[in-house]
Amino acid sequence: MKFSDLNSVEPIQLILFIIFVIFIVLPLDIPLFIANSVDSPLGIVVIFCVTLYLFLYVNPVLGVLYILVAYELLRRSSIKKGRTPMLQYTPTEATRDAELVAMNPPQYRTLEEEMVDMRAPIVGKKVQASFLNSSFKPVADKTIDGASLI
Repeated sequence: MKFSDLNSVEPIQLILFIIFVIFIVLPLDIPLFIANSVDSPLGIVVIFCVTLYLFLYVNPVLGVLYILVAYELLRRSSIKKGRTPMLQYTPTEATRDAELVAMNPPQYRTLEEEMVDMRAPIVGKKVQASFLNSSFKPVADKTIDGASLI
């Protein structure tokens, strides 16, 4: 948009621009009846249709500004109705880890597990076993599951 195009802006668009800027900048309180109508599925559809209209038939700068106004309108109406954002109740990772540790206490070994570890054969333990050197060499088959290895 060129600076010469600013003279061709209609007065209603200029008034809307000023109203939108005032709504965004000032923390105006939304009345409850407006908050109820805006924070409904029909209200969101109306906001979407107004956004499309502003982008298609009016100055695009006004359309972009209206997106900010729509966001603020939805945010303020949800605050007025008492609906809080989901992020407020989402716990942090540290809180979830503490809850999981509380739900899953450390496992203590039972007497049976201690006896099995004490009496188990040496094969399963990490003890250096002495192996015998033998002349035996194992022979592998030339097929495994019907597939030839050669």
